[in-house]
Order: sequence, then C-alpha cells, then structure tokens
Amino acid sequence: MPKNEHFEPALYGIGLLFGLLPLWACGHIPMVDLPQHLHLISVLHRLGDPTTLFPGAFETRGQLTPYLGYYYLVSWLSWLVPLDLANRLFLSAYVVGLPLSLAFLLKSLKRPAWPSLLALPFAYGDSFAWGFINYVAALPLTFLCCGLFVRSVSDSERRRAWAGGLAVALVAVLLFHVQAFAFLGLGLPLLLVTTRSPERGDARRWLAARKWALAGVVPGVALFAAWVVGRLGEPAEVQYGAPWRAWGPLLSPQNLAYKPFAQNRAELVEVLANMLRDGSDRWGLYAAAAVAAVGLLLGLLPQTREPALREEGLERLRLVGLAAIALVLFFTLPFDIRGTMYYLNTRFAHLAAPLVLAAVPAARERFRRPLLVLAVASAVAVGIPLARGFAAFDAEARQVDRLAEVSPARPRVMGLIFDPGSRVMTHPVFLHAATEIARARGGITNFSFALTPHSPLKYRGDPPPTFPSEWRPDQLDYERQGRAYDLFLVKGVAPARVFGSLLESELAVAGQAGDFWLVQRR
Repeated sequence: MPKNEHFEPALYGIGLLFGLLPLWACGHIPMVDLPQHLHLISVLHRLGDPTTLFPGAFETRGQLTPYLGYYYLVSWLSWLVPLDLANRLFLSAYVVGLPLSLAFLLKSLKRPAWPSLLALPFAYGDSFAWGFINYVAALPLTFLCCGLFVRSVSDSERRRAWAGGLAVALVAVLLFHVQAFAFLGLGLPLLLVTTRSPERGDARRWLAARKWALAGVVPGVALFAAWVVGRLGEPAEVQYGAPWRAWGPLLSPQNLAYKPFAQNRAELVEVLANMLRDGSDRWGLYAAAAVAAVGLLLGLLPQTREPALREEGLERLRLVGLAAIALVLFFTLPFDIRGTMYYLNTRFAHLAAPLVLAAVPAARERFRRPLLVLAVASAVAVGIPLARGFAAFDAEARQVDRLAEVSPARPRVMGLIFDPGSRVMTHPVFLHAATEIARARGGITNFSFALTPHSPLKYRGDPPPTFPSEWRPDQLDYERQGRAYDLFLVKGVAPARVFGSLLESELAVAGQAGDFWLVQRR
C-alpha cells in the first residue's frame, strides 16, 4: 500500500462520492413524502408571492416544530440556488455526514475510523424511502453529540469548547427530530459513567471532570422540557378509527400499535435496504456486513489484533452499549403512537446498524488500510445499484412534469392516486405526485402536511375539503369534495371510472403521460 499520508483521506473521499452517486443520478429523488416537504418549503419561501395561492391559503405556525430545521435550512439555501438543488445539497450533506460523524465518534472513543464508511448503506433504506428527512438528518447530529460528549469528559484541555459544540448540536437534534433526542437521553448517560477522565480521585473530582459535559446538555434538555413535555400535556383530538387522529389518550393501549417481536426481528434487515424491487440495493448492505466480519476476525485473532488497547475497563462497552440501546428501542417501542408519531420503532434500525458494524475490535495498524479499501468497495456496491434504480425512477416521475407543463397557474389539485407504486421502487413513491404539479404552478392540493402540528406552516382557515385519507381516493364524494378543485391527477384507474358522465359535461381529460391522467374542469 502507498505510504502517502493523503492516500487514506483520498480513498475515504472516493467512498463518499459513491455514496452520493444516487442523489445526483436522477432529477426526482424517490422519497414518498418529499413532494409534500418541497411544496411546503416553496410555500415558506414564497409566502408573500401574489402569483400563487400561498398567501391566502397558508400562514406560519409561529412555534417550534420538528420540521423547522429542515424546512428553514432548505428555504434559506433556495435564495442562492433553485429549490430542488438546495434540497439535493441538503440530502448530500446528510449522506456524507453520516459516516463522517460516525468517524468523529470513533476517534473520540480512541478507535480506528475506517468502519465509519460502512455506514453508507444505512443512509438509504426504509426511513429515507418514506421521506422521513428530519429524522434521518438528525442521525449524523446524534453521532456528533456522542463524540462531543465523550471529548467534553476526556479532553481536559478543551472541555469548554467541546461542551459548547455539544450544546449547539443537541439543540439542533431536537429541532430536527425528537426520536433521535430520545436515543441520546439513554446514550449520553451511558457515556457519562463509562468514559474515563484524566483526573483520578474521589467523587468530587469525578463530578468536576464532567461538569462541562453536563452543562453542554442543559440547553437541549431545557428546550425538550419546555416544548415536548409541554406538548404531551395538551389534550389530543380523539377520533377512534380515524386516520391521522389519536384513538385514545396518548399512551393508552388503544392509541399504541405494536409489532410482535418476531415481526420486528424478521424486518430488521429488510428495513435497512428495501428501496429497489430487484433487491440490488442489498448488495451494499451485504458488502458492508462482510467487511465488518473481516474486521471482526482480524480484531479477535491474537496474531492480528491490536495489542495496545486504548480503551480501558468499562470504556470497551461504550460503542456496544450505544448499539444495544438503539436495538432495544427498535424491539420495544410501538410502531405507531396514533395522532403523534408513526413508523416509530423501525427508524431506530438505521441508528443501530452503523453502530453494530462500527463496533469491531481494532486490528493491527498494517491491516487498517486494506480494510479501508474493502470499505470503499462496499461503498461502490451501495452507490451503483441505487444510482441505476434512482435514474429508472426519474424516467417514470418525469411523466408528472409533462402534465405540470400543461396545467394552469394557481391550480387547486386533487390527487386521486389509486396506484401509488412504481415499477422500480418498492415504496408508494407516487402517493403525493399531485403535489408536484401544485408546487410547479403555485397551487394547493387536497392533502398537505400543513394539517399536522409538525409543520411550521398551517392553513389560514379551513383546509380544502377531501376524503379522510390520501390512501383512500375511492372514498371521494365529488359533490361534497371534488367541486372545490379545478385539476385532478389520476393514477391507477381510467378517469371514466372515477368521474363517469361528468367527463362529458363539466370535466375533460387535459392530458395523459404514461400511467397518469390529468383531468381539468371545463
């Protein structure tokens, strides 16, 4: 292997580029909720634009919300570049931030950094595909918080600086998503009691060495108490059986939906890489696991393992302990807390998996560069299949672009997506396709995340009338709901089956592109 000191950073950078490849191989990124997010970011950015319906339909919520971090960052960035590019840059920062922040944590724990590149497969997968952007964006910040906390204890010369960074990063986690903050509520105490400080002595010296680390968590904990705990005390709107509503008190049995342990166990690997119908996105997952297995073997064999351990005593349990916490959350939390959080436990798979693979014991120095080469090879196995799949999806999604070009300005669009699926992707990536037309033409849709308290935007008055769930367009009552709209995007059935004789009187087909039909009021 070359001795050049720049070789390993360059090699690591090549791995990151392959991790980014899928995001830049397509025009449309296959994420279920992304059209909704981008529409509301466009609203936030153009809230005073009279050429759109936005000023009359929406207003800012005026309070802290979990989506605030992502929405405002991308909105501010879109002053410099177009919105789609701003969003792509944000997602790129997330993808490279996941391994880089894990590398920072590993270095903070006095471990080799090469296993951090094995986190790239987990930047994608189920949470990414659903478009849980705020949650996945909080994951790099979560690893960063863990590393900063460790250094706030172990680095006696720069404790104050590390603690200041910790305070900022922990508040940022909460501004993106509270679920990652919940993990830190268990992980940071573990690091507190298992990380050694240079000072040795009685309990007073032990606590003094940790005062800056504890001070660094105060702003985040205070914000959590004032915001989240306060919200939990608010009365919920209970509508048993209704979609997106609480079915009972917050933590009541009727409001919590659990998956059996066996189902969670069976789905653990599946949710890590389940975007492509042909299953080729699992190649990167299997490759990363194989590289970790090689690293584990080299770290265990007497002739290849690192003889001088840098972690002592309980410190050796820190990374394994963090991985165990994430796995326990995956297996024990409910799948849904109706009216509040959905797909709750499955999201922790993407937090647990990088920690599990990174927890390999250290091998001797001479093996680390070959292991990094193998890690880069696993990144190639991540990037190429996903890039192919994303590009194939983009060809499908461009059908909606063609219909947007023939749509009038300021439309009220109803999405009647009877088949939200793709020929390439496993997730229902076209569920919110009508929102793409509304964003492109400055209009609104029948369903919007402005309805949820997570969004920093809300409707000025009553929301547009629509059927109870965007998943059930078959429940459309045209007389009560449909007359409020001037465009209908249909996928999955022929428009005649939806509208019948109305196509001969007040409605007409304005265009068709592939599987999509655009129906317009005459």
